[in-house]
Amino acid sequence: MNTMAAATAGAVTFLWLGMVLAISFLEAPLKFRAPGVTIPIGLGIGRLVFRALNLVEAVLAAVVVAAVAVGGPPTAVVVLTAVVAVLLAVQLGVVRPRLNRRSDKVLAGEDLPRSRGHVYYVAFEIAKVITLTVLGISLLAQ
Repeated sequence: MNTMAAATAGAVTFLWLGMVLAISFLEAPLKFRAPGVTIPIGLGIGRLVFRALNLVEAVLAAVVVAAVAVGGPPTAVVVLTAVVAVLLAVQLGVVRPRLNRRSDKVLAGEDLPRSRGHVYYVAFEIAKVITLTVLGISLLAQ
């Protein structure tokens, strides 16, 4: 693979990985433990933070895809890039809209039972973390 393309894709992949780890696995669970943060306040903050994260993720994904596309990558890098892009697309196109509809109801005052939507979102985040890690290591080996 072209050295510059591999370096660019690798750096952006690890930046993306760090952002997902920091927001999804550190900020998100901790905000609900802060004094005075109610479910509606936490949901409001979470929606803003994850909207911003997902926008940045989409940009980073586009940069990784572009760098990989021009770099003459091995098949494993192409597959890993496609997998992480699909994981993000499903999160943004399927899982997030469902979570948003549910949080709209909670913010409107409805009392709803626990939802599996967050479990699916976390499962996608874990899959993304694993895929980004393997992709980043694969790009370092180029």
